[in-house]
Parts: sequence; structure tokens; C-alpha cells
Amino acid sequence: MSRPTGPIKLLVADDHPVVRDGLSSMFAREPGFEVIGQASDGAEAVRLAEALRPDVILMDLRMPGMDGVTAIRELSARGSSARVLVLTTYDTDSHVLPAIEAGATGYLLKDAPRDDLLRAVQATARGEAVLAPSAAALLMNRLRSSTPGPATATPGPLSQRELEVLQLVAAGSTNREAAAKLFITEATIKTHMLNIYSKLGVSDRAAAVTEAFNRGLLVPRAPR
Repeated sequence: MSRPTGPIKLLVADDHPVVRDGLSSMFAREPGFEVIGQASDGAEAVRLAEALRPDVILMDLRMPGMDGVTAIRELSARGSSARVLVLTTYDTDSHVLPAIEAGATGYLLKDAPRDDLLRAVQATARGEAVLAPSAAALLMNRLRSSTPGPATATPGPLSQRELEVLQLVAAGSTNREAAAKLFITEATIKTHMLNIYSKLGVSDRAAAVTEAFNRGLLVPRAPR
């Protein structure tokens, strides 16, 4: 996984000035971090991300105007290289799942200890998934509940983009190679894979490819 050279450039997006200032001050005091901007809503976060090119965006979810999930989707659509760590007070499935599906690399709650938050930003900058325990448990429960039994219904079909990702994985591409071929970020590939696992009721890449072939979602290529 790629690692930023020099300090981690950080953009803080939150509609509460006290929260923005507090986070910015905390990271500014720590070696290895550089706060390069603050945004009060999602639209401003997208604009600043394009102008300042941060390594990590600390993104609140509930903001006026463009909310956090919409901003994450917009960043993914624009091919932003910034990785998004959601920092919020909400950990319900109506908040966690849309944020991860939109392309967030991690999901953390605002009551996280300071040292955990510092480590989470460092891990996010490396492209590693970071999840609050409650968010991780929610995703695991969703994955288990979507695993089909002998007589259960088949989960929803994969989107066109998810099929494109899975086709590349089936052909042997790594996450980084698939991201380069589709002109999206590696973090977005990981998010697509997480969504694929959930829809297919599997827990790893090999099982996802096998299940997709079994369901006819992927067709073996004829030998040349």
C-alpha cells in the first residue's frame, strides 16, 4: 500500500467550528501531521480536496447542504486520491453502510481516544481499513445475514462497476492494478469488494469469484 512521503496532509470537514478547531489543533501539535484546510460542509470539502490534495479527509456525516456521504461519492466520482476517514457520532446501519459503500476507507466515532484517532489517520493514509468496533460488528452482522442458506433468496445483483471490479479480480489483478485500470482509487476498489462480499454472501476474493461464476455473473473466457 502506498504511503505518503513527509507529514500526512489532513483536511478536516465538520460543520461545528469548535470541533474543526479542536481537531486541527490536536493534529497540528503532533509530529507527522499537517492540517492543510478546514471545511464546514461537504461541498467545501470536495472543493478543498481538489485544490489542496490532502492525503486524508476527516469527514463528518451530518452537515448542511452537501452531507458527508454525498461528498464521499463525489470525491470517488472525481477520482480523488484523498482517503476518507469518517468521524461521526452515529454508528447505525443507515449511516455506516452508505458511507463505506460510497468509498470511505474508515469509520470512527467522535468519542474515540486521542491516540486511537491518531493511529486511525495514519492507517487511513496507508490505505488500511479502519472501523470503530460498533461499525465493524454491524458490517459483520450484515455479511452474516446476507449469507444464503440452502433455501434462502439470492442477494441483489451486482452493479455494473462491481462486475467490472470482479472481472479484473478474476483475471488476477491486485486491488492496485484494478484501481489503475478503472481510474479509481485503491480505497474505492476495497469498498466495492466489501459490497461484493456482502451481496454474494462470501468473505474473501477467491470465494467471491467462485460464487460469481456459479451464479453466471461471470463467464469463463474461451482459451485463445
